[in-house]
Amino acid sequence: MDPTLHLATMPLWLSGAIIVGGITLLALLGPVLTRRFIAYERLSANNEVAGFKFATLGVVYAVLLAFAVIVVWEKFRDAEEAVSQEAGALAALYRLSIGLDTEAQTRLRTALARYTESAITEDWPAMARGTASRDTTRALTEAYAAALTLDPSHPRGEPILSAILDQLDQLTTARRKRLGLATGVVPGILWTVLYLGAILTIGFTFFFGTENLRAQALMSAMLALVISMSLYVVVVVDHPFTGSVSVPPEALEAVQNAFADAALGGAHR
Repeated sequence: MDPTLHLATMPLWLSGAIIVGGITLLALLGPVLTRRFIAYERLSANNEVAGFKFATLGVVYAVLLAFAVIVVWEKFRDAEEAVSQEAGALAALYRLSIGLDTEAQTRLRTALARYTESAITEDWPAMARGTASRDTTRALTEAYAAALTLDPSHPRGEPILSAILDQLDQLTTARRKRLGLATGVVPGILWTVLYLGAILTIGFTFFFGTENLRAQALMSAMLALVISMSLYVVVVVDHPFTGSVSVPPEALEAVQNAFADAALGGAHR
């Protein structure tokens, strides 16, 4: 399993303790351990030259980290939009089916209801693991099959069939988009750079020297806290359908409830 995916599946308090708490604790102990092996006089001699280098390193890493946070947040919003588009296409298909004869309407609505149920109960748990549900894919194929059995020679059949196929295409595109986003948007090479950059940036502070060791340790810990919290955001949001901070299937559930209410209303008439 992808290590970042494994962290995203943990409860927020546990993954936060590992990433934020662990990195901050190491940064707090780093200056203390460094001072045991390197004398203060030798460390303080680095302050003037190392200060300029640390400023450059810090700016470069800050830009990279900010870029990663912005990217994952934008992709998280894209995932929400994909689910909304999928729900909109389902609702449109349901309304378009009103123009069909009773048999065709029942066949299409049954296929759409099966797809919606499968997407909620099977696709979402599968996406939380970074995969997709084959049953949901089959349900989508069945919806296409139901649409393609419609008779275009029927009055209004051709324009309705064209509209239904267009909405099915939008439905498929939206599902493919959310499945693609479920696997994570940050590539492995960027994760490597982010982690190594954090280690180098925080570790750089261990080689400065101040008379007050406690103050130096606290400054290193505060820097590590800011960096680790930013990394934590990237880890949690990178997989939009995994963990506590994820995109729920509420939009699809609303459409499913509308299907059920309409069917119930029709049964009472």
